Amino acid sequence: MKSIEELGDLTGKRVLIRCDFNVPLDGDRITDDGRIRAALPTLTKLREAGARVIVMAHLGRPKGTVNPAFSLAPAAARLGELLGIDVALAADVVGPSAQATVAALGDGDVALLENVRYEPGEESKDEAERVALAEKYAALADVFVSDGFGVVHRKQASVYDVAKLLPSAAGLLVAKEVSVLEKLVNDPERPSVVVLGGAKVADKLAVIENLLKTADTLIVGGGMAYTFLKSRGLEVGTSILDAEKVDTVKGYLATAAATGKKLLLPVDIVVAPEFSNDAPATVVPVEAIPADQMGLDIGPATAQAFAAAISEAKTVFWNGPMGVFEMPTFSKGTKAIATALAETEAFTVIGGGDSAAAVRQLGFSDDQFGHISTGGGASLEYLEGKELPGLAVLEED
Repeated sequence: MKSIEELGDLTGKRVLIRCDFNVPLDGDRITDDGRIRAALPTLTKLREAGARVIVMAHLGRPKGTVNPAFSLAPAAARLGELLGIDVALAADVVGPSAQATVAALGDGDVALLENVRYEPGEESKDEAERVALAEKYAALADVFVSDGFGVVHRKQASVYDVAKLLPSAAGLLVAKEVSVLEKLVNDPERPSVVVLGGAKVADKLAVIENLLKTADTLIVGGGMAYTFLKSRGLEVGTSILDAEKVDTVKGYLATAAATGKKLLLPVDIVVAPEFSNDAPATVVPVEAIPADQMGLDIGPATAQAFAAAISEAKTVFWNGPMGVFEMPTFSKGTKAIATALAETEAFTVIGGGDSAAAVRQLGFSDDQFGHISTGGGASLEYLEGKELPGLAVLEED
């Protein structure tokens, strides 16, 4: 991938940059600005180079229609605060307001276009429709920088198609994310431990399959653990279960055993009769989950065992909470994993999405970990060994 330096002198150049400002909101208040802060190094570099910076980003899923609930106004305000400048927000994506906003930029200025997903062509499966929109993006700028790692696994107009139309480079964030994930897959310092949680086994099947080849220890917690426990013939009550994948995960257990890899599962579970923070919670061994209760967190013995495995590692990758961390009653397992990662000397990577939200919500700071990825889905697809369109296009001549 080309670096920003390879784009040449950017003084006075209009630089179109794709960022990921898909931040959680409470009304119009941003509750976690991590993705905006992650874009600052590249934006600052471009400003210092004298570029006229035009930011493209998305928020939520407006599905090709203008919806004020998904406006990037809160992101523009927060970006301005972080950069210490006024950041103009265009009222549209490629229309008259966008054109006027770009025309008004001076060297070192930054403007933000409205939510690219207001445009039906942005996520279209019809390549011609996407390219038509990408041509409008390209008309606003001289060069393109890709820095929205959270969307590089998508073949979208502002990620993929525009990169074919302008001289393009990877931003500092994308370059860093790729460097970290490449090391995890190809050259981890050992022992290498992978911690997977979250709700759905199906989302992580290919990741598990690929990481069983490279990691020394695979830890499975969260909602996906119940499918593994079921594959061992255990009762899982009303816990979340992917019944269709039971035989598949049974095969993973066999593979781990045959190849000498450790695959750690919970030994105890926090159960409750219903999905509620106020429900009476009980710790039970995994062999004694009541048929009428659901598992909502790993138990203390499991947390201790998982933390011990992490403490022995030299590299740790974590994606997915250990329980319903949003509810204090069921957040202890996730907090225990985060604490173990914060305390270890190992190189630690948190794979975006719910895991990143969890550590911040539970009071941890970003600098307590080696790297917090901004792209949950993109990180997982990279670890699966898939080709990511938004990265592949940057490698084309």
